[in-house]
Amino acid sequence: MAKRKLNYRFHNPNPVEVTADYILKVMIEANTEKVEKILQENMVQVEVNECESEQSG
Repeated sequence: MAKRKLNYRFHNPNPVEVTADYILKVMIEANTEKVEKILQENMVQVEVNECESEQSG
């Protein structure tokens, strides 16, 4: 039996700008935790660097 290729089509009645804004909001929401974690790690690194520079100065 041959495999059938699936073909999906979606009807989107929204203007391109509205669709792009919606996709952007979904992506931001999906990556919020990851961005917050990276920011916290960077803040810890900045604090470590500040402490090291104060000790060497």
